[in-house]
Amino acid sequence: MHFIITDAWLAKSRAVHLSGTRLVLALLGLAMLLTLLVALLYHWVFLKGAREGWPVVGTLVRLVVKDEIEQRDRYMRENIDAMARKLGEMQAKLVQLEALGERVSGLAGVNPAEIKAAPGRGGTLVSGRPITMEELRSTLTELDALTDQRADLLTLAESRLFDQRVRKMMVPTQHPVSSGPVGSAFGWRIDPFTGRSALHTGLDFQADTGTSILAAAGGVVVAQEPHPAYGNMVEVDHGNGLVTRYAHASRTLVRKGDLVKRGQKIAEVGSTGRSTGPHLHFEVLLDGIAQDPQKFLNAGAHLPGMASGRLAASTRR
Repeated sequence: MHFIITDAWLAKSRAVHLSGTRLVLALLGLAMLLTLLVALLYHWVFLKGAREGWPVVGTLVRLVVKDEIEQRDRYMRENIDAMARKLGEMQAKLVQLEALGERVSGLAGVNPAEIKAAPGRGGTLVSGRPITMEELRSTLTELDALTDQRADLLTLAESRLFDQRVRKMMVPTQHPVSSGPVGSAFGWRIDPFTGRSALHTGLDFQADTGTSILAAAGGVVVAQEPHPAYGNMVEVDHGNGLVTRYAHASRTLVRKGDLVKRGQKIAEVGSTGRSTGPHLHFEVLLDGIAQDPQKFLNAGAHLPGMASGRLAASTRR
């Protein structure tokens, strides 16, 4: 394309040649320039009309502002609804966490009121910038993850504490009779029938006929039978190789295969078998080898809750 430019004063002319590429670039530049001018003019007219209150422009401004406010309100409602759902989930998790904490504190022997007490806080006020919606959402997400982590830790602690408690309940540390002095201790003694030195494999508790005989720990009855030496006898297996034996009973109240719990009445004191009078012969065997029962009973006296449990059982009887 050729353009001829003529200067009337200087009587000169100049020819300009534009190729296809140059022509396209020139047209694009002209279009961009016109677009910029129109935008600037529209912006100037819009601002001036808004400031001076032109009827048409004022109506358009109100519509635009109303639409922006509605969009902002919709955004806020959506975020508030999302955070409300998140808070509801966290509230449910906190209730579950509180119940779990009470169970764990009960197993650990800790007063739940001490854990619930709010710690003291204070200090000078140093004002900061307002928290943004994104920061609030991020904080809620972190708290949610922290709550899940604490719930997992408490669940693990509850499992471990419960396992320890069960193990303690399966160790024969409960006194088999609520009262009564120990007649013969574990060890070597003069046999009351032969007058010779003999090993006494248990403890003899002096008690009247009919006195309750209690299971020293929870377990399974593995023997309930008359024995030439032990008389009416009951044996309870507590697991891990531990077995307790209760001998010379006047009457047995359990049968082989029964599950018994700590402190449960399983027989009554008597003088059956090789006996000189009413008493309970109590043995503890580990892998079939007789142990000193007094060591187990002494250990039970130092366990929390065992002494009070024994006192409560004595009171009920």
